[in-house]
Order: sequence, then structure tokens, then C-alpha cells
Amino acid sequence: MARVVVAGAGAIGASIAYHLALRGADSVVLAEVGEIAGGATGKAMGGVRQQFTTEAEVRLAQASVRLFRELGAPLFEQVGYLFLATSEEGLAQLEERRELQASFGVPVESVDPSFVSGLRVDDVLGATICREDGIADPAGVTRELVRRAAALGVEVRERTDALELDADVLVIACGVSSPALAAGRGVELPIRPLVRQLADVGPVAGLPLDLPMTIEENGFHFRRVGDDALRLAMGETELRWDGPAEVRDDLVEDWRERLTSRYPQASGAPLRRAWAGFYDMTPDAHPILGPIADGVYAACGFSGHGFMQSPAVGDAVAAELLGEAPPSDLSAYRLDRFEAGAIFPETLVL
Repeated sequence: MARVVVAGAGAIGASIAYHLALRGADSVVLAEVGEIAGGATGKAMGGVRQQFTTEAEVRLAQASVRLFRELGAPLFEQVGYLFLATSEEGLAQLEERRELQASFGVPVESVDPSFVSGLRVDDVLGATICREDGIADPAGVTRELVRRAAALGVEVRERTDALELDADVLVIACGVSSPALAAGRGVELPIRPLVRQLADVGPVAGLPLDLPMTIEENGFHFRRVGDDALRLAMGETELRWDGPAEVRDDLVEDWRERLTSRYPQASGAPLRRAWAGFYDMTPDAHPILGPIADGVYAACGFSGHGFMQSPAVGDAVAAELLGEAPPSDLSAYRLDRFEAGAIFPETLVL
């Protein structure tokens, strides 16, 4: 059987290696230049949702939720994703998305958000929730997949450059480092690093264990972390392309004010930590999946959605690498879509 070397032991690479082993591949190496989940995966928000705006993304998310559900707590908790609309325009968009997602079989419903204890909702015109969605531990999930992969015979190599290993097939799954690896094989990938940051605050007294991931119309969102902390994030109006991956303290303070307004019981909660990393962005915010050269396969450019889609992507990519029909259609994610001009931009990027 062909020797497959997967470059990158984040969520995507770990899932591909695991699913290759599940499908019977017996010569798989998972190579990571640093440590397992030491890159973007270890810095991720940890949300898992099916509420996207394109069918291709929804299908990957639906398939992924099944594995997350099987992992269960504490690696995954189905607390739901709650979207809030605070303007008439936002309400119309929310309802349009709900109808689209429901047509794909996503169990999203309109709700009265006052069911969330402590949430200020006097300015909320409407809300939707998918209770199958939830929050997860990205590093923990990835380590579990690597553990399972190793138990099935995958050779795991930390602090190893994949390009130094003999491979019949090289799978490039290393986020913002992917273009450099592809360039070494003569392929240009349209992936650009975008700085994103997060912050944890706490302790916050009385956090309900079923607090949903809560997303305001403006993109500000927060989730519970552990028993007494909240994780905050929001897209930035001034996009920071190409780095450096540094924390902007003014943004952190703005988010803390927003949190106090939306969830008053968190008022005054001290900052525990803030950190920055990169999204590996493509022009349409969709990943690049498929062969890009002889013996080279790309699985990168996830634009902030890699962790939550990793189970389905790993299964589908593994099937394709082994010459089997993938359970999820990957045709929309080929690299040549950019040359053809056929793009399907995802509009709900958090």
C-alpha cells in the first residue's frame, strides 16, 4: 500500500490520519514540525455548528457532528449555538438563514432567548438556535484522534518536517504553513494568514453548564470555558493580514464591555488570558481539498472552520486517497475553482 505522509497534526491532519487507519491504510505517517495541536487548533474558539449559509459547508458540518457526539463530554458538549438579531435587517437575514438551513435538514428553530438565564434580551428582535451544535476542546479532541490513530498503527512523528520523509503521497494539512509546503512542490495556494484573537475572562459566578454559544448580530460571541470562565471573540473591522499575531488590548476591552452589556453577571470579570493566531483564509472562505500535483493532496485553507469540520473532512479525504467514493462531496473545494471563477462564498464567518 502507498506510504501516505500527512503534514500537520492539527485537527484536520489528525482526522485524516485516523480515518485512513480506520479504512485499512497500513502505511501512514502523521508528521508535525512542532507538537500535536500546537498551531491554530490549540488556539481555536472550539465551536461546533451546522448553521452555515452554503449547502457544501452545512453537509460537512452535519457529518462532523456525529463524531463529536460520539466523543461526548468533556470533549464535546451540545449546548447549542444561539444567534441574536437586534435590527430589522438582522432579523430578516436570520430568518432567511434559518429557512435555508432547515431545508438542508439542520434542526434550527426560532426561540425566545430569555430561556438563557442572565442574558439581556430587551433589545433582541429574534433568535435562532440549533441545539445539536455546541462547544468542544480542540486540543483535547485532536489528541484523542491522534491516540486512536496511533492505536491503529499510524506512525506519529512530532518535531519532524514532513518534507524530509519518504512519501508516495504527501497530504498538506498545516494551515497557514501549507502554501510554503505546496510551493516546494511547484504549486501556488491562494491562502493568506489573517490575524484573529480571543480572550478568556473569569471567574464568573453562576455560569449555567448549558449556556449556549451566543452570537450577536455584530459578530461578537462568547461561550463557557470550564466551570467559571467565558471565552470571547469577534471579527475585526480592520483586517490584519499577514501578521504579526499580536493581541490588541483595545479590542479585548471593547469585548469585555460588550459582554457586560449582553451578560451582566460577567461585569468586572478579570481577564485571564488573551492570545492571537491565524485563520488560513482563501478568497471564498472555503477550504482547498483535493490533488494539487502528482502525489500531493491539499487539505487546508479552512478559514476558521477547520476544527468543526475536521471529522467529515478526515473521513472524506481518507476515502478519496484510498480510491474510494468519499461520503461527503468534495468537488466544490478543488483548487481549480479559482481559475474557473466559480466560487460560492461563505458569508457566516465568525
